Amino acid sequence: MHEQTQANDDALEPGPPVGKGPAFLRLFVEGERRIYAYILTLVPNRADAQDILQETSVVLWEKFDPDNPPEYFVAWAKKIAYHKVLDMRKKRGRSRVVFNETVLEAVSATATTMSNQIDDRDGALADCVEKLPERDRHLLECRFRKGSTTKSTAAEVGRSLEAVYKALSRIRQGLYDCVTSTLAAEGRA
Repeated sequence: MHEQTQANDDALEPGPPVGKGPAFLRLFVEGERRIYAYILTLVPNRADAQDILQETSVVLWEKFDPDNPPEYFVAWAKKIAYHKVLDMRKKRGRSRVVFNETVLEAVSATATTMSNQIDDRDGALADCVEKLPERDRHLLECRFRKGSTTKSTAAEVGRSLEAVYKALSRIRQGLYDCVTSTLAAEGRA
């Protein structure tokens, strides 16, 4: 009888809405590193930052609507994380090092601005890599494959080590110039 009751109770447990999991997980996995980095700018202790990330992820999951996902998932997550940091500060009361809320807001704003700049640079870099000739893109893919070295790349592409170093240096400079001019042209430099 007890097993029957348990089975019925399990059947009544609400599960995740169909389709919520994959959409949420894709966005969360893409942004988790940036969300955690943001939290670390506000909380000096890694264990506390991990706890806040977990609490934030629970709230994100509960509030996520796959039919109406937030336009900027990471920005939404950062707002929730910010409030979780404030909650933690209230619970802890006075500790050895506590910034007042004005300082915390300033750090948060700076971290958000820097994160946006990094996102802009990442986007520009991806565009610039796409503009590279196929041979250069192939060389980059070989060199930055997990476990690859410049020496193994040279062997794979059939070029001398010196030639690969020179080509990579030329490609890096070209990408730097491309990213810089792209951001300047878009007014985001």
